[in-house]
Amino acid sequence: MAVYLVVDIQVRDAAVYEEYKKLVPPLVAKHGGEYLARGGRATAMEGDWQPARLVLFKFPDETAVQAFYADPDYAPVKALRQRAADTNAVMVEGVATPVA
Repeated sequence: MAVYLVVDIQVRDAAVYEEYKKLVPPLVAKHGGEYLARGGRATAMEGDWQPARLVLFKFPDETAVQAFYADPDYAPVKALRQRAADTNAVMVEGVATPVA
């Protein structure tokens, strides 16, 4: 079952974050992940949530997300992101079949 990774990012250092953005896509792909949204305009539809930058990934399953996050090749890239931005992330299970 597909799993989605929803990431809310507040960039503090744009130059360092740009370097992160260049390095992370091959690592996402390595684990079967794909970008569904990557920092486009986000509009609050309800409530007070005002995300600065949203990124939405789709992975084949939870194991793939965990493998991506724990990948030793990702560790130095993750350190760049942590230096450049404040991040909140959640993993959400997809549905087994499309909802009618």
